[in-house]
Amino acid sequence: MPLARSLSVTSLSGLEEWDEEFDLEDAVLFEIAWEVANKVGGIYTVLQTKARLTAEEWGENYFLVGPYVESNVRTQVELIEPTNPALKRTIDKMNSSGCKVYFGRWLIEGSPYVILIDVAFTAWSLDSWKSELWDLCDIGVPWFDREANDAVLFGFLTAWLLGEVTQSEQPSHIVAHFHEWLAGLGLVLCRHRQLSIATIFTTHATLLGRYLCAGNVDFYNKLAEFNVDKEAGDRQIYHRYCLERAAAHCAHVFTTVSQITAIEAEFLLKRKPDIVTPNGLNVKKFSAVHEFQNLHAQSKNRIQEFVRGHFYGHLDFNLDKCLFLFIAGRYEFSNKGADIFLEALARLNYLLRVNHSDVTVIAFFIMPARTNNFNVETLKGQAVRKQLWDTAQTVKERFGKKLYESLLVGQLPDVSKIMDKEDFTLMKRAIFATQRQCQPPVCTHNMLEDSNDPILTSVRRIGLFNSSADRVKIIFHPEFLSSTSPLLPMDYEEFVRGCHLGVFPSYYEPWGYTPAECTVMGIPSISTNLSGFGCFMEEHIADPSAYGIYILDRRYRGVDESCNQLTSFLFQFCKQSRRQRIIQRNRTERLSDLLDWKYLGRYYISARHMALAKAFPDTYTYELQEPTSTSGFRYPRPASVPPSPSLSRHSSPHHSEAEDNDEEERYDEDLEAEKDRVNIRQPYTLDKCNIGLL
Repeated sequence: MPLARSLSVTSLSGLEEWDEEFDLEDAVLFEIAWEVANKVGGIYTVLQTKARLTAEEWGENYFLVGPYVESNVRTQVELIEPTNPALKRTIDKMNSSGCKVYFGRWLIEGSPYVILIDVAFTAWSLDSWKSELWDLCDIGVPWFDREANDAVLFGFLTAWLLGEVTQSEQPSHIVAHFHEWLAGLGLVLCRHRQLSIATIFTTHATLLGRYLCAGNVDFYNKLAEFNVDKEAGDRQIYHRYCLERAAAHCAHVFTTVSQITAIEAEFLLKRKPDIVTPNGLNVKKFSAVHEFQNLHAQSKNRIQEFVRGHFYGHLDFNLDKCLFLFIAGRYEFSNKGADIFLEALARLNYLLRVNHSDVTVIAFFIMPARTNNFNVETLKGQAVRKQLWDTAQTVKERFGKKLYESLLVGQLPDVSKIMDKEDFTLMKRAIFATQRQCQPPVCTHNMLEDSNDPILTSVRRIGLFNSSADRVKIIFHPEFLSSTSPLLPMDYEEFVRGCHLGVFPSYYEPWGYTPAECTVMGIPSISTNLSGFGCFMEEHIADPSAYGIYILDRRYRGVDESCNQLTSFLFQFCKQSRRQRIIQRNRTERLSDLLDWKYLGRYYISARHMALAKAFPDTYTYELQEPTSTSGFRYPRPASVPPSPSLSRHSSPHHSEAEDNDEEERYDEDLEAEKDRVNIRQPYTLDKCNIGLL
């Protein structure tokens, strides 16, 4: 069965259809990951968003395999009887042999089938399976590593499941796609038992890479110099590293999520990836061109309400001149770049003060940490804000009633008499309630390890305590956002839409879903040339900053130089007019096609077809010209007005707030979008991301 694919995309608005000649009737896809219906990190988002596209391709022959977690199943999975006879016999046989295997539909877009294995129920087999793992692979797993123990149980149960499926009466061509080291042992066992399965292993971030980067080493410049066995042993993750490396070498097809991770994997896992499979999102287009701008305004208003309460008594800045910046994700202080973001905020505060800027920056840190519930002062702020609002509504109703009665009798009201002493008393009491003797809190929660917390320690060092004199304020929210929160009742997506800029100056970021989500929602972001997302954008966009994608250089510069560059990005962003920010958001949103699974899903399709061709060469053939290339869109520098004052030219002068209503320079979104579409170049490969070690 020949597999033909065309990887060309030549327009912003449409993607060329691939010439499909591949028959999937006799093929079955199993996708195995610890984060199937079990949110732990970014892999959950990959699987959840990609499910619809994969289900459309494979139909009833697509199954996700993951761990059974009762609390997640209650809210995310509809348990049903298996529709596939062979699979039903397999599950029944495993259940009768001392396992607990569940089958259902994951209640997400695409509604894919899921097979969930209760690893805890089979814990009685752990010692014997560990012994078997030692005999087969010389990999010993220590008893105290619970996560590795789960990986052993999950791996043996997954291999058991796939082995039973291959022995069914009507064996199909099976593709098993394993994600990350937690699922990798199942792949190793499948190959050792010589099961007739095409296998794929995807590493979303190497274990050793994550640990090394957190250890303050010059990681990317010394990739070729690391003694990987010693480094893994020193960090007590040698057994995990061995599981990951074994899976990478045993797979028919090995993939990573970005070119920079591919280079990392070649040096740390000692195998060059066969193909790069970038992570995408399901992009929803609005019927109205500016609908996402309206959503930005609505969400911004909700954030402003929170800010009014948080800074009560010290609300001496103009909220209309206030910019909301944020960083979010796993609490890895150095890897995620929170360290240089805080340092850059301190320098930005100095620049805004010495330049007498009327702009106020509020930087949100959304990173989960160990807490002991909400800060009382923070909750009090929201209560005071609500009290002020209720007082204002009460006085307004009384004022309106008296005004109405005065107009009914044909008299103009005497404003000095229309409000009585009781109204003034109410308002005075409300004003007195806004007085506070302390500064607005930096952290919204009570931290369990306040004195040792990296973010709070840095805040104390740089001295940003939300004082009136500071133009930069900091709010540390050590908990993921939720619409049911009594403090900031917003989902993450709503919050992102309401912010002006996402800042993700990561040192170690194999892909980077947070800046990708910003882009899809039309929110500019700062990324780095050490993140998969940043490299991907540099490859596809001639001038990323013109489209609201700022790429920070953390590869060829020292920490202080990178911090200065980040400060420059932030300061230039603060100098933009409202009109310029609107133009930039429109351009950013137009990049969403580039991150859509409809485009990026083809790399996963290629990986699966390549695996089938390697595992079943008599049945399938496949050729891939550039296995590690992510060619496609190629965005030029926009021909229209530059969004940043620093980029202003004679033909497109700097725009002030007063020019927003200038009829001669009125912004036409359709015209600007058409200019960008006309100027798109043919796709070509640009290896800006290559580190130069190959």
